[in-house]
Amino acid sequence: MSSGSNRIWFFIRKSLLGGLVILLPVSIIAFFFKWIYDAATGLIAPFTSVFVRTFGLPRFAADWLVVAVLVVFCFLIGMLVSTRFGGWFWQRLEASTLALLPGYRLVKEITMQLFGGSQDSPFHRGEVALIWLYGRQVPTTVLGLITSRHDNGLFTVFVPTGPNPTSGFIYHVHEELVERRPDIPIEQMMKSVVACGAGSAAVLKKKKLKVES
Repeated sequence: MSSGSNRIWFFIRKSLLGGLVILLPVSIIAFFFKWIYDAATGLIAPFTSVFVRTFGLPRFAADWLVVAVLVVFCFLIGMLVSTRFGGWFWQRLEASTLALLPGYRLVKEITMQLFGGSQDSPFHRGEVALIWLYGRQVPTTVLGLITSRHDNGLFTVFVPTGPNPTSGFIYHVHEELVERRPDIPIEQMMKSVVACGAGSAAVLKKKKLKVES
């Protein structure tokens, strides 16, 4: 193959790869949001049908109208239960009715953990740590969240996996293998997890703050 043909082939391959690098991430994000949109609209389809039949709205407009109504409804419910009477009424209703439903307590606890609504949630406390999983003598570490401390010196840590930070692994390691990093905000750590490690250099090079034992 001549040098001219090599240059043409190199140009075509470089242009094709350049286009893929630009379009592939955009396409993945578009498919991801389409999946979320399809799942959400499937759940609210009964309400959307009511708006379509009653007001003659296009389904797309009805979907967004239902979403807006649900957001306002969630806000009003949250505002109501934050009052003294609303909180008392909700506690009574939950204890007498909802708590009797199979799996309700488990689902509620998982939801509070994920959204940081629980004081015990690692997403609420945000204790980022560097964990030496295989011992200090092995130069392999992972970033995780301290979720529990034990009387015998063990730490329970949650190590999220990318790109979904809500899934991961739970380890029980000795405190000598846990290096607390209060200088790393949990939001910045989660961004690096979602990005599958991209940006970790900027996260880990921060100056460590002195932590009192």
